[in-house]
Amino acid sequence: MTTVAGEHRVELEIGGMTCASCAARIEKKLNRMEGVTATVNYATEKAQVAVAEGSGIGTADLIATVVKTGYTAAVPEPPAPAPDDRGGRAAEGDPLAALRHRLLTSLALSLPVVLMAMVPALQFTNWQWLSLTLAAPVVAYGAWPFHKAAWTNLRHGAATMDTLISMGTLAAFGWSLWALFFGTAGMPGMTHPFELTIARTDSSGSIYLEAAAGVTTFILAGRYFEARSKRKAGAALRALLELGAKDVAVLRDGREVRIPTDGLAVGDRFVVRPGEKIATDGLVVEGASAVDASMLTGESVPVEVAPGDTVTGATVNAGGRLVVEATRIGADTQLARMARLVEDAQNGKAAAQRLADRISAVFVPVVIALAVGTLGYWLGTGAGAVAAFTAAVAVLIIACPCALGLATPTALMAGTGRGAQLGILLKGPEVLESTRKVDTIVLDKTGTVTTGVMTLTGIHLADGVSRDRALRLAGALEHSSEHPIARAIATAAEEAAGPLPTPEDFANVPGLGVQGIVEGHAVLVGRERLLTDWSQQLPPALAAAKAEAEAAGRTAVAVGWDGEARAVLVVSDAVKPTSAEAVRRLRALGLTPVLLTGDNKAVAEAVAKEVGIDEVIAEVLPEDKVAVIERLQGEGRSVAMVGDGVNDAAALARADLGLAMGTGTDAAIEAGDLTLVRGDLRAAADAIRLARATLGTIRTNLFWAFGYNVAALPLAAAGLLNPMIAGAAMAFSSVFVVGNSLRLRRFRALTPDTAPEAIG
Repeated sequence: MTTVAGEHRVELEIGGMTCASCAARIEKKLNRMEGVTATVNYATEKAQVAVAEGSGIGTADLIATVVKTGYTAAVPEPPAPAPDDRGGRAAEGDPLAALRHRLLTSLALSLPVVLMAMVPALQFTNWQWLSLTLAAPVVAYGAWPFHKAAWTNLRHGAATMDTLISMGTLAAFGWSLWALFFGTAGMPGMTHPFELTIARTDSSGSIYLEAAAGVTTFILAGRYFEARSKRKAGAALRALLELGAKDVAVLRDGREVRIPTDGLAVGDRFVVRPGEKIATDGLVVEGASAVDASMLTGESVPVEVAPGDTVTGATVNAGGRLVVEATRIGADTQLARMARLVEDAQNGKAAAQRLADRISAVFVPVVIALAVGTLGYWLGTGAGAVAAFTAAVAVLIIACPCALGLATPTALMAGTGRGAQLGILLKGPEVLESTRKVDTIVLDKTGTVTTGVMTLTGIHLADGVSRDRALRLAGALEHSSEHPIARAIATAAEEAAGPLPTPEDFANVPGLGVQGIVEGHAVLVGRERLLTDWSQQLPPALAAAKAEAEAAGRTAVAVGWDGEARAVLVVSDAVKPTSAEAVRRLRALGLTPVLLTGDNKAVAEAVAKEVGIDEVIAEVLPEDKVAVIERLQGEGRSVAMVGDGVNDAAALARADLGLAMGTGTDAAIEAGDLTLVRGDLRAAADAIRLARATLGTIRTNLFWAFGYNVAALPLAAAGLLNPMIAGAAMAFSSVFVVGNSLRLRRFRALTPDTAPEAIG
């Protein structure tokens, strides 16, 4: 529990929710408590509760209220980094194992039941008793979660999809038992002709075990695929925590002692070698280096640090040895604060109620009332108990949401399967509605629009100097440096000039550059000041080129040898060659692109101009990216966000639609709603198109499932629809839904020559 401005805030983990209406009911009950304001998120299965000070309500009271509503509640355990070995996570067990076992068992038992009922040739003598033997475990064991939820809802005066599923399966099973033991269905030699006829009948010689078993299996399959898509709800926080260093070399009495990072205390001094992660937030007390903070800040250029400078935990030391004094540890670090940002953003995002649940809020009570009314009407007209119950069972079976249970998961499976082939990962049905609404797409610069890697993008030479010569001498010297800018120059030199010579008398000049002897030439590479210290002035043309590069936000590196400044090398985070085309495709989908970055304004505007973006928001701190998304949403925009870094994770979670680049960090990928595996921004347009197509398919499926059932309900209520025909109609409805979903397998990604008007 935390205290904020006159109120206590409590987070609860909620168990037992099966649909969005469950979350709404819990939220309603909590908000009825005096001084309590609560939001319950079905997607994350958590409740965020604010309790006014002085109300006298504690955590135990909140939990008791949830329990009285028919669900479970508990204070979540504090998140902890996963162990280094993968076996530790496996030891937690598979939370889907029980549901998967229930599904597979039901599938194996129900398949022969359905086949025997639908194929008269398989109906051997006393086949009906084998059907009963196989169907009974499905209805009792497989459908137990539905019966349990229906009973819980009944005790609290509510009805959900589980209520209708439970009633339909139990009614079909119960009627079959009556027909077998008290009717003529149990007689040896009984057959079940598959006839598409509509006639009033008492059906005392028919059984509907295939309806009870089939409905159970189909709905279990839908629940399983939904649960699997929701399983990673908390993975973003785990990914953030796992970014940090696992252990650290602490200085104890002048010696280095390696301890776990959670053993650090404020004031401890620890050593960070080149290539290592900095264990926690701190102050540099010894050494100088370049620190790669792009995963946290979005800055493409490494930050030079020296004694007195602050460093952030989880960033990488790219240069020399550092000694750092810990200033913040544990929950106070910037990494931990970002974890809280992601968690708050995820919990604050409204749980997108599934279309089926919204409609069923009205549909379920109406169907139950209609079934009861049908039973009463036929009993009142003297038609007899058998005919009355037959009509009532037909109402429940024709309305039983088999196709409804398949509408979302089959479309989602087809859409996600095709997306995986195209490098697009859709997380679940909750994100699809957002794709139709978004009108603005915010693009993170580093790693999304640009490569995220420093690259040599320009070479300016003095008169008479060859390109290969300048690259060979500068590259040979930079090859001995660990600095990311140096690596960019060395890589370009190797590609242009082949194997590089080994320098002599190499020396690193802190904060300025490097110097040494290469093939008999005294070479200087670094800032202009390094060359001027050796009386090497840049010629006017090179000085102008340097000024132009720096004005555009790029890094200019001066190169001189044998007493003269001879070249300026321009290094920058290069724009991906596909980014401009990607922006055009996004515009064709009706989206307004916005470039968002932590880099300076000059860099951002140069990149935006290159790819065709008009709106730029630059120099944004990581914690402020969420505020930018909220500001755009406050302007009435529906915002999609594309990013790849830890600094983007909270903004991805807060946006109406989050698209994470698969080449980025796990934290960003887990916080996003869609993942672009290829790291190609053009896939963002394909992802939105695929998500919209999947949503359209789901809506078509739902319309058919409900429309078909609603159209058949009057026939069932009039006693003109045999429950057997109702079961067949329900099966046909399911086949239609599956076939419609499979059309998504023909979805095609855009080709480079796709006309813009063909995209939308």
